[in-house]
Amino acid sequence: MTLAQTFLPKLGEHRPPSPGRHVLAHADGASGWSVTATIEKADALSCQLWEIAMHRARPATIDPAALAQWANEIAERVTGLMEPLRVLEIDNARNEALLRSEAVTERHDKRFHYEVKLEGTYRATLRRYQAGLDSRAKREQVPFVLTHETLGKFMDDVAASL
Repeated sequence: MTLAQTFLPKLGEHRPPSPGRHVLAHADGASGWSVTATIEKADALSCQLWEIAMHRARPATIDPAALAQWANEIAERVTGLMEPLRVLEIDNARNEALLRSEAVTERHDKRFHYEVKLEGTYRATLRRYQAGLDSRAKREQVPFVLTHETLGKFMDDVAASL
């Protein structure tokens, strides 16, 4: 079974105890991955997320070139988001990489983009940001909606990379 195949049934059954932001955590021993979904709202088909954090039990490798390889594979593999991802920065000294939407989505005088932060070869966090159209406008993290199918594809694409 894939990570999505073990996580999505839990998401479908999940009923938060109260309205508002809540966390659904899941560890998949078979794959070695854990997922923490910070959810604003959810229904049978989709969810409004604040972030998705995926954590591998141990780094895939200690090879210094592996971070760049993982970032590039994710950028190529992840195709279900509204905008394709591209590798923006790889910081080998901090062992971090940053992927962002290749192009922003403009809507209602705002620009939106996805961002995936990689920490080593063991952690990936997906968030969405918005900013005004002015290039000097400060960006802020915002919730985003994914269908369960798209969320599952994202998780499996990240987990299958590297």
